[in-house]
Amino acid sequence: MAEQKEHSPEGNDHSSIAYETSSSSLSQQAGLAGNQAGEYNESSSPELAHERTSVTQVPVTPDIHQATYRTPAPQQSNDAESPGYFTQHPNKHGRSSKPSQPSQPSAETIGSSLKDLIKGAMSGEEVLRRMSQAAVGRRESISDIKSAAPDLALTGNIISATFTTPHTIKYHKNGEWELGTRHGLSALFDSFVHLSSDESPWNHSVVAWTGEIDCSPENMAPPTVPQDPSVTPGLSHLSAPIPVEGDLPPTPPNTDGLWIPRDHQKNLERKLAEDKRLKAVPVWLSDDNEVDNEGIVLNDQERWRRYAEHSLYPLFHYKQQEPSDGRAERIEWANYYRANLQFANKIIEIYKPGDIVVIHDYYLLLLPSMLRQRMPNMYISFFLHCPFPSSEFLRCIPRRKELLEGLMGSNLIGFQSYSYSRHFTSCCTRILEFPSDATGVDAFGARVEVGVYPIGIDAKRVEKLAWAKEVSEKCDALKELYKGKKIIVGRDRLDSVRGVTQKLMAFERFLEIYPEWREKVVLIQVTSPANRKEDREDSENKIASRVNELVMKINGTYGSLGFSPVQHYPQYLAPDEYFALLRAADIGLITSVRDGMNTTSLEYVVCQRDTHGPVILSEFSGTAGSLRDAIHINPWDLTNVAKQINNALTMSPEMRQSMQSNLYAHVTTHTVQSWITKFLRKLLGTLASNRNENATPVLDGTHLLERYRAAGKRLFMFDYDGTLTPIVRDPGAAIPSERVIQTLRALALDHRNAVWIISGRDQEFLQQHLGHITELGFSAEHGSFIRNPGETTWENLAETLDMSWQAEVLEVFQKYTDRVLGSFIERKRCALTWHYRQADPEFGSHQSKVAFDELRATVAKKWDVEVMTGKANLEVRPTFINKGEIAKRLVHHYNSGSTSGADGTKTNEGSQLEFVLCCGDDFTDEDMFRALNGLSGDHLSGDNVFTVSVGAKNKKTLAKWHVLEPKDVLESAALLVGVGLSGEPTDHQLSQVNLAAVAGLEGHIPT
Repeated sequence: MAEQKEHSPEGNDHSSIAYETSSSSLSQQAGLAGNQAGEYNESSSPELAHERTSVTQVPVTPDIHQATYRTPAPQQSNDAESPGYFTQHPNKHGRSSKPSQPSQPSAETIGSSLKDLIKGAMSGEEVLRRMSQAAVGRRESISDIKSAAPDLALTGNIISATFTTPHTIKYHKNGEWELGTRHGLSALFDSFVHLSSDESPWNHSVVAWTGEIDCSPENMAPPTVPQDPSVTPGLSHLSAPIPVEGDLPPTPPNTDGLWIPRDHQKNLERKLAEDKRLKAVPVWLSDDNEVDNEGIVLNDQERWRRYAEHSLYPLFHYKQQEPSDGRAERIEWANYYRANLQFANKIIEIYKPGDIVVIHDYYLLLLPSMLRQRMPNMYISFFLHCPFPSSEFLRCIPRRKELLEGLMGSNLIGFQSYSYSRHFTSCCTRILEFPSDATGVDAFGARVEVGVYPIGIDAKRVEKLAWAKEVSEKCDALKELYKGKKIIVGRDRLDSVRGVTQKLMAFERFLEIYPEWREKVVLIQVTSPANRKEDREDSENKIASRVNELVMKINGTYGSLGFSPVQHYPQYLAPDEYFALLRAADIGLITSVRDGMNTTSLEYVVCQRDTHGPVILSEFSGTAGSLRDAIHINPWDLTNVAKQINNALTMSPEMRQSMQSNLYAHVTTHTVQSWITKFLRKLLGTLASNRNENATPVLDGTHLLERYRAAGKRLFMFDYDGTLTPIVRDPGAAIPSERVIQTLRALALDHRNAVWIISGRDQEFLQQHLGHITELGFSAEHGSFIRNPGETTWENLAETLDMSWQAEVLEVFQKYTDRVLGSFIERKRCALTWHYRQADPEFGSHQSKVAFDELRATVAKKWDVEVMTGKANLEVRPTFINKGEIAKRLVHHYNSGSTSGADGTKTNEGSQLEFVLCCGDDFTDEDMFRALNGLSGDHLSGDNVFTVSVGAKNKKTLAKWHVLEPKDVLESAALLVGVGLSGEPTDHQLSQVNLAAVAGLEGHIPT
């Protein structure tokens, strides 16, 4: 059998356990015989999850799918119209099409209705408690769930988004599709099977990329390579002859340039949608110019996973990459962004209001926010299957902010262990400056809940497989082969985070300090190839060499002609061999230096049901928090690991049985089914508790650019402090950078754009720093003064107002300036501002509140003025002067007909505004947002108005979008006019973020 690709480097060790057999397989070494995985037939294979009776507390094997043991029957193509993605077949599994069965209790037979039970429930916890109470003694139905949370208007549909389908896919030129079993993350895939089965009340569909589609050899055109032996490639780099003239043309991989007609695409889509085990909706990842009505061309299919596997996976597993010039990362990030964007578009196609979306793993970190941008009220959860690093590691990745913002679109985020969730909330606070605690993060007016939900396995199915006749025979043969010796078993992928070298070094140390165990203990170590391309390359050069070196050293030092203490098998094991090995073992040894959920340890516990062999488990494994009765070790402490191996070998039978019974009870109750059930229950509780919260989504650069390009007449309104420039302690030091100047100039030079700076600053400051850009319009002192583009004189809009109130306000401000060291008064023509940025923050804030109350009780009652609190300041201004009035004035002016450009020429005569971008950071800018929201509909199209709140504080805002900092405002403006990072007029190289946004809109990476 040809070696299949492995592409699932998720942190949890859900990798395949037994799918291929090499010429030197373990069964051959042991002289065993039995059926291989491919020899299982319909009658001998265990029943599938949806074919057995109700099981409520048993999970699904993370590493073994039933399809592995069953010879796939040829599937006939069906030209009939495929059913809806959430349509359940009424006759599936012999189920009647009638809505209810006589044997099931009707609503009248239930003691009290669920609506009565949930009446008065005010919290998510209460909703879940009463849901459980209503469903006691019977299977939970979707009606129970809907009734428990009627305000959520649930449809009963769940859309699971995972990066690749559960199937490997091979294409044949005649339009036939061959589906295989994808290795890795089997626990996740089995949870999908459970949600799609009759055991679950939900209608379930999976949205996933097809993965790298392989093709049969007949699809490839014959190579046009000269037959001259001097240029014929050798079988290896050592035997290859040297070309006589020129270099040998490169041979492209089979998966590049694969052409698939549209009809054949539909065949695959229909086949996946009609799968009885789970319905999948494929995402076809490609450039827009590679797709037309005729079909699709798949080029360089691995590019869609490169950023996740090259940048995210190592960092999440505490592996720091070597620094680079960033050119490759620019392209990888753009492809990562586009892949998430295409997932979002596919989900929106099948989404209905009330559906629940569950997103899985680090390949789709941007997807929650992308969905939130398009559907603000969507129910979204995210589960990370690998570790999450501390802030000190995450901050090393350039796109840290965008990745965290992507996750902020979720209602609930789940992790494998508490340390991972704590790291995540800490990163949100340290990097994004969001308030957080152990249970969640407060972000832009909404709460993102965070929880710990360790995944499990299907213990019942593992037991059925592990005690099959063939497995028992091989188990007995293994014990006979190593009769009189203790067997230590390890099974790991050969990558840097599985700790294989640490395991061998610890075993060497064990033989050194416990000589009485020499020739009485054997370590059987099975290593499967690494999944990631980087790990495979690294394995060939470093890890594999180091492992082989250690094996030879140990066997040479402590072995003999008749016995080798380490038996190393670098291969895949067949399922029966794998379970036979786990059953025959006396100790399971797992020394991961970092992983998510190591399911080998869980399967080992099940396989030791009768023999009670201890499991030694790394404390850095995500399973360590769940298997508390295991022997926990630090894989870096070799001496202690050696001592724990001796401890496990000499442990009394009573102690072994006690440990095993606790572990077995945990593994057989905390299962895949219970995991996904608990996760969904928590999501429903979160939605019920926070149903009145509305999160402000992060600004969608791709959508912004699309609207900008389509518009003929555009209006920009920017606040200054905290929007175009950061807030600084000295207000006079907040001068615009060169990039701010160049970006504003580039925007204003387009005759279709009207660009205004609407600030609380006075005329002198704005004139000094930005006045040389004659195409800009200005509004100073919150709308008291304006200067139109192309003009040099200011118009005083507050000229007729009585300013006698300033004397009283000045007296109050002076009193508090004397009290607070470092505070000062800023006198404007129409306003007075008291600043305390340079004062002690706590004392200044306290005195500001006292002064605010005093002014409200005195001056505000006598005069028509407004007292406003800002960022480390307190300001008093006339009531009728605010930024909202200026926003209204500008919209009516530019909508009224012809307008004049900076050069005096009339532009866009008679046209209406088709694009408005308004950005501000504090409560004075809320007046602009309020005004624009009021104008949307009658005077402006709401889809063309982008009101953007700037800042990381968890504030309620009237804006439709948010960005974190002034740098993001500048990035968004630079995106629209193509200004580069340096701000120089000749620099047109877009930043990584803007390159991805442009690629998302244009469907390819611009050159």
